[in-house]
Amino acid sequence: MKQYLLAVQIDESAPPESEEDVQAQMARTGKVTEEMKAAGSWVFVGGLQHSHASTVVQPSGAMTDGPFAETKEQLGGFWVIQVEDLDQALAWAEKCAQACGQPIEVRPFDDGSRR
Repeated sequence: MKQYLLAVQIDESAPPESEEDVQAQMARTGKVTEEMKAAGSWVFVGGLQHSHASTVVQPSGAMTDGPFAETKEQLGGFWVIQVEDLDQALAWAEKCAQACGQPIEVRPFDDGSRR
């Protein structure tokens, strides 16, 4: 089994959604998470605050407020799943994209086999 990160990409420059829309989105994504759990694919899920809440720590120890990358597209949340292959990960990503209404980046975890 391989682990994949399904990363929710959000546009922080877009107008905020209504509370009703947010609640509907949470219900849809909750259903997908429950499907993942039932299928034995779910490992972890998490939503993130907007990038303005972040702090970047440099190797030198210097710290700055805000995102590392100055871009309107940011990571908004993620699922970590464990599945047999990329095809299964992509199938879950499609369900996630439909549920949250945002693009999903699928990225395999590095298993160390390239070293």
